[in-house]
Order: sequence, then structure tokens, then C-alpha cells
Amino acid sequence: MPTYYLACDLGADSGRLMLGTLDNGKISLEELHRFPNGPVKTSGALHWNLDGLFNELKNGLKKAAAKQLPLASISSDSWGVDYVLYDERGLPILPVWCYRDSRTACGVENAKAKVEWPVIYAETGIQFMALNTIYQLAAESPELLARAKQLLLIGDAFNYYCSGVARNEVSLASTTQLYNPQTRTWSKKLFAALKLREEMFAPLCASGTRLGPLKKNLATETGLPQIEVIATCSHDTGAAVAAVPASGENWAYLSSGTWSLMGVETSDPVINEQSRTLGFTNEIGYGNSVRLLKNIVGLWIIQECRRQWAKENKKYDYATLEKFAADAPAFVSLINPDDSRFLSPDNMPKKIAEFCAETGQPVPANHAACVRCVYESLALFYRVTLRKLERLTGRKIEKLHIVGGGSQATTLNQLAANAMKIPVYAGPTECTALGNIIVQAIALGHLESHEAAREVVRNSFELKTFTPQNPADWDAAAIRFEKLLA
Repeated sequence: MPTYYLACDLGADSGRLMLGTLDNGKISLEELHRFPNGPVKTSGALHWNLDGLFNELKNGLKKAAAKQLPLASISSDSWGVDYVLYDERGLPILPVWCYRDSRTACGVENAKAKVEWPVIYAETGIQFMALNTIYQLAAESPELLARAKQLLLIGDAFNYYCSGVARNEVSLASTTQLYNPQTRTWSKKLFAALKLREEMFAPLCASGTRLGPLKKNLATETGLPQIEVIATCSHDTGAAVAAVPASGENWAYLSSGTWSLMGVETSDPVINEQSRTLGFTNEIGYGNSVRLLKNIVGLWIIQECRRQWAKENKKYDYATLEKFAADAPAFVSLINPDDSRFLSPDNMPKKIAEFCAETGQPVPANHAACVRCVYESLALFYRVTLRKLERLTGRKIEKLHIVGGGSQATTLNQLAANAMKIPVYAGPTECTALGNIIVQAIALGHLESHEAAREVVRNSFELKTFTPQNPADWDAAAIRFEKLLA
């Protein structure tokens, strides 16, 4: 008999409710409900429409109920670092801030005045990013934090909405830069330095924790039975990595989407001066594994270019952008995707043009040249990141698995294989929802182990292979590119 699960997968660009079916050693996915997401700008500040997102989940649950299937469970996952504060009545304190809001600069200064950066890294093993939860909280008013009874990260806030049980699951908690991956607890040292109340943070729980039944009122309103709510990997990248269809050793992963997150699985965190200098992060994965990775700005740059061009009445689908990149001349201009200007929204093509002009390169002549510039720059950044991973771990990485929405970017995947000079295996596309669902299946005893779950993923989806080409051209481009990183 097939078993059915629901995954609420929340991205910074869109959200969806997915139906997963496990049947005869294979897993399949069906999108039940998709809805737009994105920061809402109010008086110059960026927030999330939390109530709107809850309503969209509810709409999705009604569609799931209409299927009349014997559903086993549901879990939610989301992007990292953002949070919801709750008052003593258990109601969200609005607005819910977006990590891209400029207030984080103030938070960085406030935090730096209280605790030194090397101490923060030694406690957490998380690379510096101004958007991290630690700096967002340092930007909050003391009065608001005093009023807050509880803090939940976004994915866990959705599990709380479904179950009424408040827990911060470790994969998502580890993105906050307030979690210590060595002690496997919140960092008491950082809480003390920043005067944060530990009791404000909902208790931690392991990936795959069964929280309890769907709240009765929500079940009644949507027409669902009180199916089980599970905290799987509440961090979308944690879920995606859990479903990477890899076997053996010496592989790395790239979760490719709005963000590109590139890394390896390790049993223990790597926290030392070298990892801090190189900007690597230690996040928690399924089974208390460590995801040693680098956050790369990713397809956000392309998404923002597309948004700007649409404002100019040039509306392109992603297939057209792919063709642009494939047909445009190679290695005309390159950018440093890690440059801080590319983190914020608003007229991305102009920012690319300015970077190229400032570094003495030709400004992209047209939209195709712009996409090619971004793709090649991302591929070369992947190469640089791969070499750093090899230095940190002492491993020679022999293949890369690209998962997530970016695994459909055929041109980018080929460029990545060329740049890194190793085979690239692309797919599955929906690895985040798959990871969410396979962890539910493990938690309920429907799959016996993580290894068995990855085998199910391998048996269920065909991967596309990209082999390296033109090594000499890419070696020359890499020399040019690395000069832009200084």
C-alpha cells in the first residue's frame, strides 16, 4: 500500500504544498498548491506577510483534504535566519522582518560592540553574514525583546501553527549563529554577551521529531484528519542535503536556488582559524551530521535581473535565459558574486554594469551577455569554493551533486562542470520537498535508515550528467576571476 505525506516547502520567492507518495521502493511528488512569496516593502522596510503565508498553507491543506487520501503526516521547511516573535498570548508580534532589510547593518555594529567576531565564530562555526539571526536580534529594540515570550524560526513557526507545539529544530537553529554545534545547545556565552533570554527561544529538537497531531481547529477548517506533524529538517537546505542521491565518499553537494549552498557532510564541525578566514559555515544536517558549507549568493542575481527586465517590459522565462547564456560569447566580463552590492534588491543589471566598469571590463552589451556573465562567475566561484573545501577537509572531491531548482539550469551546470573539472550530477529538482518527506518516512518507521532513504531517491529519479570540457580556457578564466575576489 502506498503511504502519503505532505511537505510545506517555503522559499523566499515562492511556497508550495507538496504531496509525497512512497510506494514499492520509489517516491513521487505532486504539487498541490503553489503561492508567491517575497519581502513586502512598507515605509522603506522589508517584511514577510506571515498571515498571508499561513492562509496560503491553509488553502493548500484544503486541496490536500479534497484528495481524500490516507495522509500520514505533514512537515514544514523554510529558508534560514528569519524568525517570528510571539507575545504572552501566543500570538505573532508583527511585522516579521526579512533578512534583506538594511537594519542588519545596525545589528552588526551593536553586536560587535558587545562580543568580538572571533568569539562568535568559535562558538558557532557560522560564517559572517550581516543577515544572520544574531545581528537581526541585535537590531531589535530592547523593549520589544522584553515583550517577546517566545521565538521560533520561520519553518518551525509553521510547524507550531499546525501542531501547537513550539520547538526549534536543530538544522534551522544552526543557521542563527546562536547555536553551538560542539555542545549541541544554544550558546550560553553569546546569549549572555548580547543579553538575550534563553527562555525566549523555544526548546531545541532533533531532525525527525514527532510533534503531535494537527490542531483540531485547523483539521476541522481544512477538512483533514488530525494527521501527525513532524519537525523534519526545518531548514530547506538541511532537507535538500538529506535527499542528495549520493553514495560512497568524496562527493560534494550544491543546493542551487536563490542561494547556492556548496559543501560536504562531516561527522564533526570544522571550527578553526582557517575555516573562519575562508568563510565556511557548520550547519546541522539530518542525524546530527554537519553540513560544512559556503553560502553563495546564487540565482538571486538572475532572479533580480529578470524582475528588472520585466519592469522594462522584457518578460523572459527561465528557458529563454538559459538559451541566452548558452549562445552568448564566453568570458567577456566576470563579477564577484560575493560582492555586497549583489545581496540587496533593486536594478541588478545596473549593479552588474557598475561592477564591470569599476574593474575595467566591458559592460555587458545586452541581456544575453549579462546572463552569461553571471553564470560564468557563479561557476568560477563554485570552483574556488571547491578548492577551499578540499583544503579544509583534506579530501579530494571527485563529483558534485547539484540539487534544487537550479539543477534545471543546464547551461549553468555544464559551466560548473567545466570550471571545477569534475563530473556534475544534476537532480532531483525538488530535493527540499523530498528531504522533508523522506525524514517524515524515517520518523514514522516507513523507511529504515537515511541510507535506505537516499537509495529510494536514487531509484526514483533520473540524474543528468555533465562532464568537464575546455579545461585550458577555464584555467585562464579562473586566473582573471580570482583577481576580482581580492
